[in-house]
Amino acid sequence: MLKKKSKVKRMNRKPEPKWAFKMMSLIHDNPLRRNFTDPYKTLKAAGLKPGQKVLEIGCGPGFFTIPAAKIVGEKGTVYALDIHPLAMESVQEKIRKEGIKNVKTILADASQTHLPDQSMDLAFLFGIVHSINEILEAVMAELYRVLKPGGILSIKTHASEKKLAELIERKGFIYSENREGIFLFKKRV
Repeated sequence: MLKKKSKVKRMNRKPEPKWAFKMMSLIHDNPLRRNFTDPYKTLKAAGLKPGQKVLEIGCGPGFFTIPAAKIVGEKGTVYALDIHPLAMESVQEKIRKEGIKNVKTILADASQTHLPDQSMDLAFLFGIVHSINEILEAVMAELYRVLKPGGILSIKTHASEKKLAELIERKGFIYSENREGIFLFKKRV
């Protein structure tokens, strides 16, 4: 059977200004943040398990990256993706300091990861989406491509659950559950 070519427009977005990233980093890297958000608890609710290949969309300064790497362990891999060069620098510095070997950084737009087809067990996006339809449409097509059949897509957002579920289901995912504020979807087989 021939695959239909996707008509999804690739976004080719530009990163936020450096000052905006630095402001976000101040919030994410503040030690007090862990009093409000336990990254390990959040990632486990998102479905991360040892041995998985995991794609982190919008890793920012890496608040979830190191905990994700520790959860998937030596047999797993975390692909930390962001569009901002400062995000890559921040994450690379953190993994170097921690001696983490199972994180690979990707400087790219989330709609163009350049990862192989059906190569990821799980993808997660936390704290998205400003323009739910336009941006998410292209990103969902890419995530559908890179997730294995039955792969998990975990999203934490303030968007309407119904609107979000409808959009993502149109892209080939099945809504599974809302676990501690994280929407879980499975890729249709």
